[in-house]
Amino acid sequence: MKIRTAVLPVAGWGTRFLPATKAVPKELLPIIDRPAIQYAIEEAVASGIERVILVTSEHKRAIEDHFDISSDLEAILEQRGDIEHLRAVRAVADMVHLVTIRQKEQLGLGHAVLMAQDAVGHEPFAVMLPDDLIFGATPALAELMEAYVATQASVVGVMRVAPTETHRYGIVDPDTTLPTSDEGRTIPLRGVVEKPDAAHAPSDLAVVGRYILGPKIFERLEQTTHGVNGEIQLTDAIHTLAQEQPVVARHFSGTRYDVGSPEGWLRANLHIALDHPVYGSIVRSAVTADKERLT
Repeated sequence: MKIRTAVLPVAGWGTRFLPATKAVPKELLPIIDRPAIQYAIEEAVASGIERVILVTSEHKRAIEDHFDISSDLEAILEQRGDIEHLRAVRAVADMVHLVTIRQKEQLGLGHAVLMAQDAVGHEPFAVMLPDDLIFGATPALAELMEAYVATQASVVGVMRVAPTETHRYGIVDPDTTLPTSDEGRTIPLRGVVEKPDAAHAPSDLAVVGRYILGPKIFERLEQTTHGVNGEIQLTDAIHTLAQEQPVVARHFSGTRYDVGSPEGWLRANLHIALDHPVYGSIVRSAVTADKERLT
């Protein structure tokens, strides 16, 4: 079955960016000339997604506005003859069919996904965390979709991390009794361990914010015990699911940045800027001019 829908949880406060995110959602902080969430939705569209479900909250209306028609702005741009920006603004509004669902309580990623159950229906779907931007020749979500088609299993996107970093991620537990595929990039799983220390990590493959999940995940989320702060963890539900039906990891080929952190956001800006037809030369010139400050 074709993956038509992507769920993007965007209800969080973005406290790591305060005071910048006091009035502006962190998802709208710019990566050069586009807000961070637009890169994620562009990845979804490039992968064949037709509908995006935003699981949002009362202080995130500006995200919906960004992807809506702005008649006044379009009129001003048209009057000025600014066709380039007019086309860019209209392209954002026409990008994808957008559905919004209000998460009244922030009770973890699993709870956010569960909020989308009625809108998703009984079909497989994608989950994308817009804090994780992945840049590569092939969209990361498209790679997960390929793995889903090949295996008919739920898929989690993974990347390798150092042993000192395992405590920050869900770490997959590969099923070594089953063969890998796609040159070792698609890996059958026994389950997922949430944030283990290096001594107890079953592998060095960390779950990153891209998933393809079957509708069975909603049943598992409903049955998942609430953890710290009453939160429902998606990782726990996926681990339970793996005991019942095939789940695989897909080691995506792109470079990932955590733009939910100031450091990752800055690195993503540099990544995009260096390849930008306008800003690339400016960044290189600025770095060259400030060599003394870099030592």
